[in-house]
Amino acid sequence: MVEGFTKKHKIKRLVWFEEHQMIAQAISREKTIKGWPRQWKINAIEEANPEWNDLGQLLI
Repeated sequence: MVEGFTKKHKIKRLVWFEEHQMIAQAISREKTIKGWPRQWKINAIEEANPEWNDLGQLLI
């Protein structure tokens, strides 16, 4: 929808997301997740979305 990160990194699907009430909480959580090993991130996706469905359609 908007050129930038997703175009540059060729991202096609949204398979996991979190919602936060406050931007500070979201930023803190993002920094935490960025420090996780890749397998932890995969585990989080598979726990919430085991089939890796495109969740982007839910947000439109």
